[in-house]
Amino acid sequence: MAIREQVQAALGTLPGAEKKVAHAFLANYPSIGLSTIAELAALAGTSAPTVLRFVSRLGFDSYPEFQRVLRKDVQAQLMSPLERARSSAPAADNPALKASFSVISANLEATLKAITESEFEAACELLSDHKSTCYFLGGRFTDTIAAYMAAHLTIIRPNVRHFSGQTSTWRDQLLDVRPGDVAVLFDIRRYQADLVRLGELMVERKARILLITDPWLSPIARSARVVLPCVVDANRTWDSSVTLLALAEALIDRVSRAQSSSARTRMQTLEDIHWNNPPQR
Repeated sequence: MAIREQVQAALGTLPGAEKKVAHAFLANYPSIGLSTIAELAALAGTSAPTVLRFVSRLGFDSYPEFQRVLRKDVQAQLMSPLERARSSAPAADNPALKASFSVISANLEATLKAITESEFEAACELLSDHKSTCYFLGGRFTDTIAAYMAAHLTIIRPNVRHFSGQTSTWRDQLLDVRPGDVAVLFDIRRYQADLVRLGELMVERKARILLITDPWLSPIARSARVVLPCVVDANRTWDSSVTLLALAEALIDRVSRAQSSSARTRMQTLEDIHWNNPPQR
C-alpha cells in the first residue's frame, strides 16, 4: 500500500498523540511528509519523538526511510501514461494475455485488502438512502463506470442522476443539490481539476461525498464521507479500471439486496412498462 493508504488504515489503532500526527499528515499530504520532523511535529501539536513513534508504527526504521518511500509514492502518482510505457516493458517469456490477467488478479486481491468491510457498508448505506438524491460523475476514463453504476441504481431506487454535458453545465446541475444528498465521484491519478472543484462545491452545498479513487487518493478525499481506494497500477501504459468496475458491481449488488422489496417492485414496474409498450415497427 502507498504510505497515505497505510496511514488511513492505521488511524483506528493509533494512540491519541500519534493520531494527531496522522491527521496532520493526511490533511497536508504530501508536502508535510517531505518536511522536517520538527515541522511535522509542530503542525500536529506534538513532539519529535511522537513523530518517530508514528513512523515506526508504520513499519519504517527511520524518518529518512519514510521520506524516501513517500517520494517514490508521489513520483508514481504523477507519472504520465507515456512515462509508464517507457518503464513497463513486459517480460519476453511471459505471454501478454496471461501477464495482463495476472496483474488484474493481483489488483483485485490488493483492493480487497485495502477496503475494509465497514467502509464498504458505509458506502452502501449512503447509496441506499432514498431520502437523498444520488449524483454520479467520473473523470475522462472513469465516467463510463459512473454512468454504468447510475444506470443500474436508477432501476433499484428513485432519485438517481448522472452529471451530463460539458463541464460548464455542471454548476447548473448543482442548483438542485440539497443538504444530505450523495455524490459518488470516481477520480484516479492525474486527478481531474474540474472534478475536484465539483467535489468542493458539493461539500459547500452540504452533500455527502462517496469517493472511489486509487491508493494515492484524489484531493477529493479531504472532504469525502467515505473513501474506497482501488489498486489501478497495471505496470503498463494505462492504468486498469477493472477494480473500479468490480467495486461498482459489488456496490450495486449489495444495495440491490438491501433494497430487495422496493427494488423488486421497481423492476416489476419497469417490466410492465416494457411489455405493455412494445417498440413500434
